[in-house]
Amino acid sequence: MFSRFKHNSSNILNKNPLDQHFEMGRLIGSAGPGNSWRIYEAYRRSDGKEFSIFLFDKRGCDRIHRLKKKDTLSDILRKGVKELARCRHPRFLQVVHGSEECQDTLAFVSEPVIGSLANLISQEDEDKPPLSPSVHMHSAAISDTTYTFLDIEYKYGILQIVEALAFLHTTARTQHRNICPSSILVTRKGTWKLAGLEFSERPNDTEASDLVSCPRWTSKITKSAQPELDFIAPETQTRSMASFASDMFSVGLLIATIYNRGQSPIQANHSSQTYIRLIDTFNEIIRDAIKPVPLGLQDAVLRLTYIDPRRRPTAQHMGAIQYFSADPAVGALQYLDLLPMKDPGQKAQFFRSTLCDVFILVPKKLWFQHMWPSLEQELKTQEVLAAALQPVLFLIRECSTDEYQLYMLSTIRQLLSAPKSIQATVTLLENLHVVMEKSGSEDIQNDVLPLIYQGLESTTQQIQSAALVAAANASYLFDEATIRKTVLPRAKAVLEKNSSEPKLVMNVLACISELIDRLDKSAIIDDVLPLLWEVKPIHADVLLELIGIYKRMLSDKKYGLSINVMATRVLPALLPHVVNPTLVLEQFTALMEVLREMLEQIDRHQRNRLRLDALSSTSPERIRPLKHQLSSDNMIAPMMNVPSVMIDNRKTCSEENFARNQNNYSGPSSPDSSSLRVSPPATSSLRRLSDNSLTPGQKNGRSNISGSTLSPSSCLSINALPERRHSSVGNDRRPSTTSTLFSSIPAIQSNNIPNPASSVGSALNLGSRRPSMCPPTSGSASSLLQQIGSGVSQLFAGK
Repeated sequence: MFSRFKHNSSNILNKNPLDQHFEMGRLIGSAGPGNSWRIYEAYRRSDGKEFSIFLFDKRGCDRIHRLKKKDTLSDILRKGVKELARCRHPRFLQVVHGSEECQDTLAFVSEPVIGSLANLISQEDEDKPPLSPSVHMHSAAISDTTYTFLDIEYKYGILQIVEALAFLHTTARTQHRNICPSSILVTRKGTWKLAGLEFSERPNDTEASDLVSCPRWTSKITKSAQPELDFIAPETQTRSMASFASDMFSVGLLIATIYNRGQSPIQANHSSQTYIRLIDTFNEIIRDAIKPVPLGLQDAVLRLTYIDPRRRPTAQHMGAIQYFSADPAVGALQYLDLLPMKDPGQKAQFFRSTLCDVFILVPKKLWFQHMWPSLEQELKTQEVLAAALQPVLFLIRECSTDEYQLYMLSTIRQLLSAPKSIQATVTLLENLHVVMEKSGSEDIQNDVLPLIYQGLESTTQQIQSAALVAAANASYLFDEATIRKTVLPRAKAVLEKNSSEPKLVMNVLACISELIDRLDKSAIIDDVLPLLWEVKPIHADVLLELIGIYKRMLSDKKYGLSINVMATRVLPALLPHVVNPTLVLEQFTALMEVLREMLEQIDRHQRNRLRLDALSSTSPERIRPLKHQLSSDNMIAPMMNVPSVMIDNRKTCSEENFARNQNNYSGPSSPDSSSLRVSPPATSSLRRLSDNSLTPGQKNGRSNISGSTLSPSSCLSINALPERRHSSVGNDRRPSTTSTLFSSIPAIQSNNIPNPASSVGSALNLGSRRPSMCPPTSGSASSLLQQIGSGVSQLFAGK
């Protein structure tokens, strides 16, 4: 796992008992007095869980420092580990495995860290002699790795150290006596943990004062065996006395160091004389040092670094200043770190309200470094799983796909397949689309869709309802076959079992509304419409959801909502709700709009159909036989002895256009004895039939007419007169001016024979014919009709 970073580190731990349980990786930092501890990456052999190993090499220490007592520094470091293991507080570095040592090394195991604060805020001073070659190697490694703190990380980090001291002073009743950057470890989550308890002291319980006697810093003892001189309180060096206020002075110097790129306001260079000289001018020094410090913290730093310890604030007071308490993001980060100490009710309240509200205030860098690890642990607890899902889903929604795949995918995959509480399952199903947006197609098919199917088959109404919501949100993932064979049958089963539950019915309708776009017309007609007919809109919200679907279907014929379906199925189900007393104005208006639109479509469809039917009944195909039947060419004249009029070299008005072959009038015994033969003048051979007319002056004109007997039964009727066609209008048939012809026939004074002129004229009711557009031919004495009229007149006169 760490093979490429080992640098023979396993050989260092070879004889130590820890080597049996842990595999040590690369060197990542240093910590402790004089950076005596070297920090290595490590993992446990049994389960592969990651940790950090703090290792002290006795051989290098003995060669460099030439201690009179060989185990002096080892004893100091061993004491620090023991005291640290006793501090079971989240603000202190957690010791996983206590100190183990052999002849050459002393080591212990802690939670994973990325280094000490001294490693991260400044480079190692290369003028200082290294404790060992390994520490020098670490300095090179740190120079290649830069870690940039955000302002909120500084703010929250300082607050964490203050909280650690508050616990140490009030609960443990212990003075730290070495607050400095090398005593603070930064975990992989970004939290700051206090360590370095090698010089801690407890005041005498019998005394009311917290003062303890302590030795001054001296150059006669190696600096690794003493507190850091640049962070010691003045009373410790001048009076050999220390108190809780002495730790607070060190905190003030620590804050100034953080904002001055790792440079302490006191630069004594391991010289006690220099330290005393700087203390004399400390007021000016500290005022220059706080210029980079945020304004809200400058006054606190000045009060922390008062020379008089009685004027310094306590750790409790320092943690309550407005600079920390007024920042909700800091408060949320603080609560996350203290989650193991909270009960399930407090956790649930925090997850549902506070954390979701402040997420946007926390920089994205801390989402996965600080917040996600805490949430990941809570997802394993069934009591708070449903509440913890709220901020987790927000995190998934706001992160990029790459970030989700890198940090969260493995945990979410396990969560989808693991047993969950009802509420957690409902929460996850209702927000499953958030997970699908960041998941690959393989993950969706293997993990996401099976959860939806299981939810639809569940016997719990809440889970069924949530599964329908998930199916609606995941509609774009289903093909038509899956919808028809899997989703719709299960949705129908849910509807049949819970038809009286408005929320479930609405979820079914919402699911259908999203799925219909994935179906073709036949599938909608066969599967969706019958399902909609089974919905009983007993609740106003259900009714609105239903009419919303119908309104959508009305917009396009592809949905298969035909006129017959609307008239026989939809309208009878919706019309009773127009008098539903539970509907408000907006709901009633929506209902009426859909009803009007349906009725308008039915109206348009029926009117168009009826018009087409009417047009088809009067179409030329149907009219033509009727016109042909009523045409004068197909009329059968009654039997009568009225002489026929035969015109040589002319065609009749009939469509049959037969020609007369007889040139002379034959006797009564001849078949044509009753025909009247008229020979048109040569001058009128070019005239049109429409030019024939009679004038009053031509009534007595003569024609070649033979007499014939006329009886009343042979009088002309309207059916005996063919309808003539005007030559100037194609096939348009117009009545001829027969009235003019019969007007020239004199009245017959007979009681037995009616007047043909009056009877035929009144029966025909002929109007005036349109004058011919062709002028008469010059030289024509009379027209053909005039000849006919004169012949008929003489015929009746002879009788």
